[in-house]
Amino acid sequence: MTTATPIAINWTPIIDAFTAALGADKVVRRKEEILVYECDGLTSYRQRPAVVVLPNSTEEVAAAVKICDRFQVPFVARGAGTGLSGGALPLEDSVLIVTATMRQILDVDLDNQRVVVQPGVINNWVTQAVSGAGFYYAPDPSSQSVCSVGGNVAENSGGVHCLKYGVTTNHVLGLKVVLPNGEVVDLGGSVAETPGYDLCGVFVGSEGTLGIATEITLRILKVPESVQVLLADFTSVEAAGGAVSAITSAGIIPAGLEMMDNFSLNAVEDVVATNCYPRDAAAILLIEIDGLPAEVAATGDRIADLCRQNGARSITVATDPEERLRLWKGRKAAFAAMGKLSPDYYVQDGVIPRTQLPYVLKEIEALGQQHGYRVANVFHAGDGNLHPLILYNNAIPGQLEQVEELGGRHPQALHQGRRQHFR
Repeated sequence: MTTATPIAINWTPIIDAFTAALGADKVVRRKEEILVYECDGLTSYRQRPAVVVLPNSTEEVAAAVKICDRFQVPFVARGAGTGLSGGALPLEDSVLIVTATMRQILDVDLDNQRVVVQPGVINNWVTQAVSGAGFYYAPDPSSQSVCSVGGNVAENSGGVHCLKYGVTTNHVLGLKVVLPNGEVVDLGGSVAETPGYDLCGVFVGSEGTLGIATEITLRILKVPESVQVLLADFTSVEAAGGAVSAITSAGIIPAGLEMMDNFSLNAVEDVVATNCYPRDAAAILLIEIDGLPAEVAATGDRIADLCRQNGARSITVATDPEERLRLWKGRKAAFAAMGKLSPDYYVQDGVIPRTQLPYVLKEIEALGQQHGYRVANVFHAGDGNLHPLILYNNAIPGQLEQVEELGGRHPQALHQGRRQHFR
């Protein structure tokens, strides 16, 4: 049996077409310049594209896509490249269409609580643009100071406040999209509900498979009257998980409910130096509540009681904006701070029932010990969205493959392995 030899692509006419449509300064071809585009935040997997183009408008994106369609070459869209799932990983012999230079906020409509942005606008810029008028943009990934709205749309990004306010899809009203053949269409609109199928909802989270968003209409919210952040520390991860279950079982929906284990909080203190996190705690919970002042005060007292009932050693309450920011700063920097513990980490992203948090966290720790790797836990505890970070050294041959195997293990496999071991 013989295999067909791949046909080499003649890139000269393709690059000439890109240059004619976009201009030479928006076409990147030199190998040393393309090097920075070979991966996103998931650096374990790398592939250089054949060419990179940098459009500045919907028309230029459409022109680039039409060229790819005409020459039948694959393309991949890329925003800021901060994702951790390989969503911006190029294909071999592909065109990378980068929207990072499309950074205009096109319209701010405070009366109707709408903002229209290009995909390269950084997440946090949206809040900065409207905060003076008392508004903010709710989805806040940990990378919100560097990640782009277009990437958030592609990946349906969440953040620490997704428990109460939802993820990106809950805040995108309309999209202007370039389809894979270069056609430009509008999905959704400027109002919360539109007739027909929710094509806007289908597009958000499609990871670039349906097209490239070039204009995004976002919903913004009024800043709440009162905000309070509680930091509860525990002597065991299981106790912290039990407190999470108790809070949600009581019908309380905090704006944010995050957990960090001892590995994570110490790495954060070493790097960020918040001086807020007790270094000897096995785990901490960061719990934010917002709303009317009386409601926030009553809910805060109730949450504190539930944490104490589940073994909280101490509880710190922050209402001052700067103090709240300091508490959250550590959590936002947690992934980056892992570099203090290990040269590399392999991040997982899974969701479990909140009632199973104590059990699953215990099993994750045991799996790490069984395989000989430390696992740091930083995650959205309120909705059971776990982010175990398996710490390893990619310079050691075979470790990446081993942590990939560990990442694919289910907690029940630990018991299966034990049963096999003791037979």
